[in-house]
This record gives sequence, C-alpha cells and structure tokens, in this order.
Amino acid sequence: MSKKWHLGVAGVLAVGVIAAVGYAQFPGVPPTPQMATAEANKRVAWDFNLTAIDGAAMPMTKYKGDVVLLVNTASMCGFTPQYEGLQKLQDSYAKRGFTVVGVPSGNFKGQEYGSNQEIAAFCKSKAVKFPLAEKSDVVGPNALPIYRWAATKLGAQNTPKWNFHKYLIGRDGRLIAAFGTRTDPTDPKVTAAIETALKAKG
Repeated sequence: MSKKWHLGVAGVLAVGVIAAVGYAQFPGVPPTPQMATAEANKRVAWDFNLTAIDGAAMPMTKYKGDVVLLVNTASMCGFTPQYEGLQKLQDSYAKRGFTVVGVPSGNFKGQEYGSNQEIAAFCKSKAVKFPLAEKSDVVGPNALPIYRWAATKLGAQNTPKWNFHKYLIGRDGRLIAAFGTRTDPTDPKVTAAIETALKAKG
C-alpha cells in the first residue's frame, strides 16, 4: 500500500467526523460559476463530454436515452462506503436503461488520490464496475461544464457540498433532482425517483 493510502486511512476517522456532521458547513467549497441561463436552457446532459478514467473519450451521448445518476466520488472519505450502494443501484437497474456515472474529485479536503491510476485501482478493489470519469473539479471556477450547467439549472443550493453528491438525469437528458451526500444511494427517495424516471419516455 502507498504511504498516501496509510495517511488516508489514518485520517478517515478525523475527516469522517467532518463529513458526517459538518460537511455542509465546510468553508472551503468555492462557488461554481453558472452558465448564462439562455445557454443552459438550450442544453441537456447529452450535450456534454467527459473523459474516462483511462483517458478515453466519454461523451454523455453514450448514455442518451438512459437514466443517469451523476455522482462526485472520493476514495478516502467517511462516505466512501456509498460505493457499495451505488454499485447495487447499477446492478439492479442497468438492464432497464440506467447507469451510475462517477466523477472522482479532490475538491473536498483532498480526499481523492492524486492519479487516475490509483483511483481506478482502488475502485477495482471495491468491485466498482459502473463508468468512472477522470479526476475532475465539480465545484469552483474549474468545474466541469456539466456541473456548471447543473448549478445553473438547479441552483447553487443544489451544487455539491461534499463527496457523493448525486444528480439524477432523466431519459431526455434533463435534470430531475439532486440528492445530498447524506442521502444514501439506496434511500427510498433515490430509488423511487429512479423508478419514476425509468418509466418516463425519453
């Protein structure tokens, strides 16, 4: 194991306390610049491109017509066990046209590995099989365009405040809802929203 992993494990208890009881008040979350409203209104999720964790192109059009749960992830967070619930959603709903898309990010207390290779190895060890983008910013001035779009459409109050924030995107590429870090992926609120979205036409 790397020295960084040992440090990460040693820090999980302290960081996990912050994550569990005070993440929403974390003062280091920079504001995310929003798009012009007119521009955001013209776009849907399929208009954006990501880069996969292995460096390959990952256009969101790949998931056009599916229901997508877009989640900013981290490997060394008190909420990292949510990976299990996210994979459970993937396994339960994939055949019905659903996918989780993970976006590893170090925006919150640097709780993600430095390289995509380390992140991929960690996720493999946790049996994570849903698609992962490369490590990226999800808040602040360098936030991915899809996160800037989401900030514009759902408002600053629904932008990520910590790791494992979840955006639900419908078959038509439009945002349906945002679920905060504390809402477990298998929470009935999430699964009910997914079920409703899966029944809707794209």
